[in-house]
Amino acid sequence: MKAVWEPKAIEAKRQVAAYIRKEFGIKRAKLFRQEIDDTVSALLRTPNIGRIDPLFINRGKTYRSVIINGLNKLVYYIENDTLHIAAFWDTRREPKNQARQTK
Repeated sequence: MKAVWEPKAIEAKRQVAAYIRKEFGIKRAKLFRQEIDDTVSALLRTPNIGRIDPLFINRGKTYRSVIINGLNKLVYYIENDTLHIAAFWDTRREPKNQARQTK
């Protein structure tokens, strides 16, 4: 299995990492990136560990999500032998608006 990040998810992850680096320093930004890498690795080994996300229940795919570091949500779905990371956002933002922006 491989992981593929959707462009909007990549950009959102980049923005959060830049904010963390600016506000909390390089060490914390590296830890944030490592938390993401560890989460994606765990999903590749056991893709169904994320819970089915109710914000995406009426879509044609089964979207699952995991919370990273208590503040960020990673939304994904499995198709063929690929883990598609569809969205990444700060959990303090309005979730329904975030879900509408995710394809």
